[in-house]
Amino acid sequence: MIPVMQLIYLGTFLIGLVFGEQTDNDNDDSPSTMLETPQHTIIKEYFREEFDDEDEWEKRWVQSKHRSDYGKFRVASGRFYGDREKDKGLKATEDTKYYAVSARFPPFNNEGQTLVLQYTVKYDQHVDCGGAYVKLYSADLVQEVMNEDSEYYIMFGPDICGEDKKIVQVIFNYKDDYYLIKKNITCEDWDQPERIPDPNVTKPDDWDEEMDGEWAPPSVPNPEYRGIWKPRIIKNPNYNGIWVQPLVDNPEYTPDPNLYKYFNISVIGLEILQGKSGTIFDNFLITNDEQYAEDAGNEMWGPTFEREWKRRQGQDVVYKKINENEEPKGKEGKKEKRKKKDRNVKDEL
Repeated sequence: MIPVMQLIYLGTFLIGLVFGEQTDNDNDDSPSTMLETPQHTIIKEYFREEFDDEDEWEKRWVQSKHRSDYGKFRVASGRFYGDREKDKGLKATEDTKYYAVSARFPPFNNEGQTLVLQYTVKYDQHVDCGGAYVKLYSADLVQEVMNEDSEYYIMFGPDICGEDKKIVQVIFNYKDDYYLIKKNITCEDWDQPERIPDPNVTKPDDWDEEMDGEWAPPSVPNPEYRGIWKPRIIKNPNYNGIWVQPLVDNPEYTPDPNLYKYFNISVIGLEILQGKSGTIFDNFLITNDEQYAEDAGNEMWGPTFEREWKRRQGQDVVYKKINENEEPKGKEGKKEKRKKKDRNVKDEL
């Protein structure tokens, strides 16, 4: 058996980690192999959290007391959303703070099965620097004192700091050492979607939403979309040409078929630092079935995604006009006009 890991990045905010084992039999065409049938795996939902019951989440999540100045979370839908109630999640509310909360579930082992971890992250703010990753812990974790030094099994999720660091962190614990995967998993340019509603198309005058349904303009390529973000590449002054390394057997290498196994997985935690607050976590799911995870994601997050993007795009247009000293339309425009009028009065006084 060899370990296999697959990283899934769906849409803008839904991210998932699939980790398990796979038989290396691609080159084995023996009769015994061809007659084998895959074992049926019982679907299990080890953990699920949607923050859809007001303040009841506080009974399931424990705030660490390791520091006295940890930032506070609250349930909110943020400044843009598809459905105010359905899109509520755990929101970081204080700038320049460490956060540490965790939730416990019945312990389980992932031996002989796939492990799927997925959740949604919404940067409700214009993020400057902040981690949005989660950690999986064993049942031994004392939640009340969880901190950055608490031993964990897996750390997974986006980490953004400035324009040069936009990555997805993936770290595994193996024999009490931490290993960061070498594969570069880049985040999308989250501030600009690939396609946007066509600004030149307006709703027809004879459109009846009761008869025709909710109207939406056709989408067109976004001229400001810059594709998948990649770090800028410059010429390396220390490059000395191609070096050929002599290859010899590594006497210290020992294959480990149990590399993927974690026992008594029982706690999921958010142990992060936020520069500018506003990040919202939601739709947590831990299961052992990829298809079940995809279906659950479509159920939890899929129905409101398009409406959420439209709302965000509209608000971004307003904020951009404000920053460029233009006069936006609608409620936000009226508010800005009032503020400008108040400033003028003060200047005259």
